[in-house]
Amino acid sequence: MIRFARLFEALDQSTRTTDKVNALAAYFAEAEPLDRLWTVALFSGRRPRRAVTTTELRSWAAEAAGLPLWLVDESYPVVGDLAETIALILPPPDHLSRRPLSGWMALLRDLAGQPEAARRAAILDAWAELDTAQRFLFNKLVTGGFRVGVSQKLMTRALAQATGRDEAELAHRLMGSWSPETTSWETLIQAEDAGADASRPYPFCLAHPLEGEPANLGSPQDWCAEWKWDGIRGQLILREGRHFVWSRGEELMTDRFPELARALDFLPPGTVLDGEILAWDGTAPLPFAALQRRIGRKSVPKKLLAEAPVILLAYDLLEWQGRDLRAAPFAERRALLDRALGDLPPDAPVRPSPLVAFDDWQILANIRTEARDQQAEGLMLKRAASPYHAGRKKGDWWKWKLDPHTVDAVMIYAQAGHGRRATLYTDFTFAVWDGDALVPFAKAYSGLTDAEFREITAWVRSNTLQRFGPVRQVKPELVFEIAFEGIQQSPRHKSGIALRFPRMLRWRRDKPAAEANRLEDLKQLLALPGT
Repeated sequence: MIRFARLFEALDQSTRTTDKVNALAAYFAEAEPLDRLWTVALFSGRRPRRAVTTTELRSWAAEAAGLPLWLVDESYPVVGDLAETIALILPPPDHLSRRPLSGWMALLRDLAGQPEAARRAAILDAWAELDTAQRFLFNKLVTGGFRVGVSQKLMTRALAQATGRDEAELAHRLMGSWSPETTSWETLIQAEDAGADASRPYPFCLAHPLEGEPANLGSPQDWCAEWKWDGIRGQLILREGRHFVWSRGEELMTDRFPELARALDFLPPGTVLDGEILAWDGTAPLPFAALQRRIGRKSVPKKLLAEAPVILLAYDLLEWQGRDLRAAPFAERRALLDRALGDLPPDAPVRPSPLVAFDDWQILANIRTEARDQQAEGLMLKRAASPYHAGRKKGDWWKWKLDPHTVDAVMIYAQAGHGRRATLYTDFTFAVWDGDALVPFAKAYSGLTDAEFREITAWVRSNTLQRFGPVRQVKPELVFEIAFEGIQQSPRHKSGIALRFPRMLRWRRDKPAAEANRLEDLKQLLALPGT
């Protein structure tokens, strides 16, 4: 754990990519194989299941520190992070443990299902032999909240530097449902047959938002366009007589979309499709709200299967008859995709996402304005000669989204942020007018500068009406322009609506609260296509 804590500190204190890569590469070259394996797992989002609740952790920390629980709770919003708060208030350790990271992970695994007394004793013993930096990491691991500011691409680059293996090959090896309990460092990184896992997806190719006008990209003849669908990005894998469905976030979703199993009836083994999973009415996509009803379910009842059936609109062919096609130009992959899916019956669960024909950028701009009529967010632009990259690489794939919906709303509640923003009020609740009353309808915490958050924080402290724990009710005076991608009915909210991806676009200093939007303005959006 000492070496892992030093690595975390080096990564946390550096802003230079080269320094982070070098620190990771040195760690992967020196650490024990099982520690390396756990580090790769943790840094790629494979966090252990939470072994202890935050309520238990707070109570035990107060006991160990000899402090009243209310004082621990008051300290938390000041520090901004519970794991750090606990690490700071605990007394010095009795001695420092030499237990490696893998040993601590085994302890956390064994805590699951243990009675409270056993878990309490184990946590108190752990705190007694870890210093402040190690306690912070241990607390994060205990609660399942461990995160680090290292992208998978950066970690893969460090692995390549440490092992001498190809970066793209390593990115592929790290995909899938492996865990340190199911594999070894040798099998995952070193073994020549590491790609034998039939379920393993490919690293997703990601796009950047289009900067400027599309005409800056050059000749339209060098580009292909397609709709940017509003669904779940996924890969459908058909290998060894089985099918697997993976999300872009590397979550195995096979059981959630049983309709896609029928792809085995129409396509050969060794097929991997990249596309968008959409709720489908038989001829066109349903609004995202229909698909959202199925997200998070481990099993889907028959009624919901009938109300919101799904298909995969495929826009790339990554593997065909067992052959990896990612190095081929997009135009070739796309032509083969159209041939492979062109003769499938109408009830097949997959179909090609249609290309958008154009020979002039202005024509394409006019087509883009129809995106919401298509239940799409805009257009994707892909260079015809581009390979299928691993991760985000600028220049070949661009997303050209429509401008978001916007509404002017009044801030009515404020709450402090976390981490470096723990001393600032950054999380706000917004309301619109319903008659003479303000009705809350959205929360947002992003979109403003640090300077604006500091100014708003000073205003909140001077204009608080009531306190509800960490939340402050404030005078309904400040107006903000809220941007969002979609809107839907929601019986769970007092306003009867819910927004998709709300964020603050700007602080409307020029507008009094009385001129903010009204609830009927939002309800009118519900009737528009694509919302």
